[in-house]
Amino acid sequence: MPGPTPTEPQTFLQIVKACDNFRLSEAKGETLLPWLLSPTLDSPAVGLLRPEVVVQLRKDVETSATPAWEFGRDAASGREWVSFAREIKTPSARSRVMKETCERWRDSGLWPDEISPCKWRNELYPVYRNPFGPRDFPGHADEDAGSDSLNYAFRMERAASGLFGIVTFGVHMTVFEEDPAEGDLSARYKLWVPRRAATKQTWPGYLDNSVAGGIEAGLGVFDCVVKESMEEASIPEDVVRQWARATGSVSYFFRTPRGWLQPEVEYVYDLRLPPGSDVQPKPLDGEVESFELLPLEKVVEHMRAGLFKYNCAIVLVDFMVRKGIITPDNEPDYQEIVTRLHGRFEYDRWASQ
Repeated sequence: MPGPTPTEPQTFLQIVKACDNFRLSEAKGETLLPWLLSPTLDSPAVGLLRPEVVVQLRKDVETSATPAWEFGRDAASGREWVSFAREIKTPSARSRVMKETCERWRDSGLWPDEISPCKWRNELYPVYRNPFGPRDFPGHADEDAGSDSLNYAFRMERAASGLFGIVTFGVHMTVFEEDPAEGDLSARYKLWVPRRAATKQTWPGYLDNSVAGGIEAGLGVFDCVVKESMEEASIPEDVVRQWARATGSVSYFFRTPRGWLQPEVEYVYDLRLPPGSDVQPKPLDGEVESFELLPLEKVVEHMRAGLFKYNCAIVLVDFMVRKGIITPDNEPDYQEIVTRLHGRFEYDRWASQ
């Protein structure tokens, strides 16, 4: 069965660095071009493009009667950039371009590690002008209802997000039981831990957070928690709405082994099951193979051995920071850990690359 190979024991900082593993200064000889929303110097950058993607976009322009892309260089700074063509100026127009481009690349066999039919997710992710701004995707079918005045810019296939280096958004919820009578903080908690199905397109066989999923365009953050809780863990909506609590977010800049960029924001929730609750997470949609209720000590052992999916492990590090289990007194790398759990992807530098 596919799955992780245990590593030598890792520190909490090593666990965080394995997820937050990229800086712009570490591009390893590649020139990353900012992907601008429009061909103007004041346009926001919505992604970072690797050279091989830029080459393909240039080929697309050369063979198209109505090119969807423009390329430029700032005369003052010398920086190059890629943008949608000047005529592509509404959310729906941008979304159509992305749909056509990504599906054509998929059908042509380009980048099978990312967008082959077996990797295709058929889920649309929203892209925002400012990834730290409002999540204001129109709550109806008309993408252009805001007349392009919203923070929302367009939507695109989830599987292609790494090719275009966009910021993506998801939810992670830790479902746990607590025994306050335990004197040792770390002994108080037992966590429901799923194992990802062997058939998952990504990270098959790895351990995961109790509930996790990407936020599709048009879905609210908490609505996503409710949806994923039932689909992945068979947790009823009324239980989630009564007991789940928002606890913040984590954000990190991940570079895949193949080099694709995945800056991600995960909204974090806790669901503490009350004593005597008969709620037990169970697989439903086939994405999870099984659930196991584990003492936190065993969870940490699995984390240190590299058995968790990379971003799930740092959500659990965040859980332990919030619960006072990882502290400045018992963790020498505490400040770097906490800081790296809430990164900004060096976003202010994207447009100047």
